[in-house]
Order: sequence, then structure tokens, then C-alpha cells
Amino acid sequence: MKILTITTFNEKLYKDYAYRFIKTYNWPFDLKIYTEKLFKIEGKYDLIELNDDCKKFIDINKNKFTGDPIEDYRKDGVRFSYKVYAVTQAAIDIKNYDILIWIDADTVFYKPLTIDFIKDHLYDKNKMMTYLGRGTRYSECGFLLWNLKHKDTQDYFKEMKKMYDENLIYNENEYHDSYIWDLIRKKFERERGVLNIDIGSRKRQGHVQAESILGKFFDHLKGPERKKLGRSWEFKL
Repeated sequence: MKILTITTFNEKLYKDYAYRFIKTYNWPFDLKIYTEKLFKIEGKYDLIELNDDCKKFIDINKNKFTGDPIEDYRKDGVRFSYKVYAVTQAAIDIKNYDILIWIDADTVFYKPLTIDFIKDHLYDKNKMMTYLGRGTRYSECGFLLWNLKHKDTQDYFKEMKKMYDENLIYNENEYHDSYIWDLIRKKFERERGVLNIDIGSRKRQGHVQAESILGKFFDHLKGPERKKLGRSWEFKL
């Protein structure tokens, strides 16, 4: 089973927090980093410039959001578009992989994730994707896993990209990526009968990744307070 991990950050975000991601990444899988502008970081990493469709979306919509970045993030379509374009570009670019994993760049790694753990808990040949659900709230999308051999996966990526290429996200109640990932996933479940794996915590609240089966493997430093601290107070190794 061949697995690819991807993330995205630019030079500023690398200096702010993604340096921790690079310093601690210990998974035995290939890593690709999608970025706005190529820059040098210590070590050998596959840095890939984000595509023209991403740049076009940002240029068209960069002035739409005028709210507070913390309080009003649900309406900030551009801020969270980089992730979607990174994933959909990876889906176009990569060959001969079985699984694609997205993980946010504000992550610190501890225990390596193994292929055996993935096979036992995160993968099913009949399921399209694995996500961290939060009950009736939008999912936690700092970690997403796709089965690239599933018959509907590529169509899912195409639908996601279309939502941004055609500015359709702005017809929805919320514009951030977690809402849109869920929107298209639920559409595929409803219209195609697609099955997926929800590994969200039973509590369905708070820091869902820390509460899930992934909590011992890595720490997602959500929000400015956790980033400043360098760890999540919910995280227990």
C-alpha cells in the first residue's frame, strides 16, 4: 500500500508555525508541500507551486472577506481555498498511490502513523474517505484521508474543485473548506450511496482530533493560543 501525505503553507506560515511540522514529521510516507511561492527549507522536500486555478480564484475573491479573521472565519472563502486546491491538484498529479492524506500545517507529530494502523482503523476498500466528524457540526478537516482506488474519489475531487473554480461556495451558508468538504461528501452519500468512515470522537465537541484515535499520533495546534503554547492542552501522549 503506497501512501502520500500533503499539506500547504507559504514562507510566512512556515516561520510562524509550519517549521514545527517539518521538524517533527515522522510518518513513513512520501510528503508533498503545496505553496504559493517556492522557497528553501532545510532538508529535501517536494515543494510544488499552487496551480493557476487557485491563483485565479484568489485574485477574483481576495477582497470579498471584510470580517474578523477569528470571529468570522466561516465567511472567509479565500483563506481556506489553498487546502482544496492542494488536494485536488495532488489528485491530478500523483500516480500509483493507494491513499492520499491531507494534514494541516499547524501540526506537531509524535508517534508515527503506520500502514497497519491505517488498514485497521482508517481504511476500507469499499469506503471513499475517512474524516473527523463532529455530529451535527461541520467536520474537523485538519486531517482527511481518501481511498484513491474507490470508483467515486476522482469525481469527488472534481466536484470540490468546481465549487471553487465557479465560485459556487458563495451560494452556501458558510464558505470555509470544512463546510464545503462536508457538503460534497453528503451529496455523494445521498446521491451515489457512497460509504465513508467517521472517526470523530464520541464527545463530538471540543478538540475532536485530540479526542479521537489519532490523538496519540499528532497534535493539531488549532487557533492562536495553541500555536503560541506549542501544544494543545487537550493532547495527551
